[in-house]
Amino acid sequence: MKPAALAIREATLADAPEIMRHRRLMFRDMGFTDEAALDAMHATSEPYILAGLKDGSYRGWLAVAADGRVMGGGGVVVHAWLTHPLNLNPHRAYVLNVYVYAEFRRQGVARRLMEVIVEWCRDRGFPVVWLHASDEGRPLYTSMGFVSTNEMRLTLKPNQDSGETA
Repeated sequence: MKPAALAIREATLADAPEIMRHRRLMFRDMGFTDEAALDAMHATSEPYILAGLKDGSYRGWLAVAADGRVMGGGGVVVHAWLTHPLNLNPHRAYVLNVYVYAEFRRQGVARRLMEVIVEWCRDRGFPVVWLHASDEGRPLYTSMGFVSTNEMRLTLKPNQDSGETA
């Protein structure tokens, strides 16, 4: 079901608080409930988002209802990356922060955001777009042609008490 009126607009520097709200709620919805960890994530992510909005390395979009309420948003980070047989461009387009407020879910908002993001990437010549999917988002991404890869993760817990690195 599509919402009655939906506009997608590019995010500006003034939208950083909304983007950070989406990021926090996205992680909370995925089961991260440690408020101290979410606060730390916010504190360390916000400078990155602000810098990216300023220099263009983070591009964001917001879905806005006819009454002006933000329905959700999503973004893409363009960063230097080694070339790959599927991508000879030394930059990678990585989708993140896709979030829709609960009252607007199942109305096509996330799909429309993703269509805009993918088209933006296509228009800039990226042959591949990457993302990590939440369990809730996976069906949407699969329906849009995204496929699972063989990527794996090892979580390391560095010693927080010392500033030393190995």
